[in-house]
Amino acid sequence: MIPAAFAYARPTTVEEALRAIAEGGEDVKVLAGGQSLIPVMRLRLAAPETVVDLGRVGELRGVRDDGDAIVIGAMTTHADVLRDPLVRQFAPLIAEATGTVADRQVRARGTFGGALAHADPAGDLPAVALALDAEFVIAGPGGARRTVAAADFFVDYLTTALEEGELLVEVRVPKLAGEWGMRYEKFTRVAQAWPIVAVAAVVRREDGHIAEARIGLTNMGSTPLRARAVEAALAGAAASPEAVADAARAAAEGTSPSSDLNAQADYRQHLAQVLTRRAVTAAAGL
Repeated sequence: MIPAAFAYARPTTVEEALRAIAEGGEDVKVLAGGQSLIPVMRLRLAAPETVVDLGRVGELRGVRDDGDAIVIGAMTTHADVLRDPLVRQFAPLIAEATGTVADRQVRARGTFGGALAHADPAGDLPAVALALDAEFVIAGPGGARRTVAAADFFVDYLTTALEEGELLVEVRVPKLAGEWGMRYEKFTRVAQAWPIVAVAAVVRREDGHIAEARIGLTNMGSTPLRARAVEAALAGAAASPEAVADAARAAAEGTSPSSDLNAQADYRQHLAQVLTRRAVTAAAGL
C-alpha cells in the first residue's frame, strides 16, 4: 500500500530539524532509519502531516570519547555501532545486543537512537540502555538541551520522556571495562525475530563476590524493566553458580508480561528466570 500524502522536510542541522518539527503542523513524524515508521505509513496505520527526515544531519552520527563516557549519536546506524572500537572496548553489551537486531539489511539502515526512541518493550536496545545506566540527551525548541536517565526515559508502551517539539540527539554510556562483565541473552522462536524475552546483565566482581549487578529485562512489561529483586539478592553474594541461580528465581518479580501468539505470560516469567541465570553466570565469568 502507498502511504497517504505528506509534506517532507530534510534538514541538515539539529537547529533546522527542530524548526521543521515546530513548523510541521499537528502531526509530525521524525524519520531516522525508517525501519519502524515506513511500514506503518505504508499500512496507513500512521498518516503524518509532515515527515522530518534526519538522514542529512551529520552531527547526529558517530561515536566519540567524552572522558568517563562514550557518546553515541542518535542517527548512528546499528552497523556502525557494531564496528566502532569504543563501543567494543567500553560497552561490549551494546555490540552484543546490536548484533542480534533483525538482519544485515535492517542493521545497515536502522539507527541506535531511532530504536531507543521507538521504545518498543520487545526491542533489544532499551533494556541494554537500562542495564548500562545510559543517559539520553534531548534537544528542544530554541536549542535548549536536557539529559534524562534511562530509568526515566521509557514511560509507557511506545512512549518516552520526549516531549512535543523535542529530538533525541545522542546517548551517553558510562565507560565500563576491566572488572565489569556483560552478557545479553535472547530467546526467539525463529532467527531475526523480536525476542520473546531477553536479558541484559552487567556484573562487577570483587574478592570472590558480586559487588554489583544491573539487569535489564526485555518484553516483560509495557516498558523495559530492571530486575531489582535479583540485583538486590546478588549484591555481596558469593560469585558462584548456586548463588546466581538462587537470585535468578526472583527475575519475574514486579513484571507484567503479556500473553500473545508467541508465548503466555507464565512462560515469559519462566524464561526471565532462566535467561537471567544464564546472563549473570556468563557476565560474572562463572
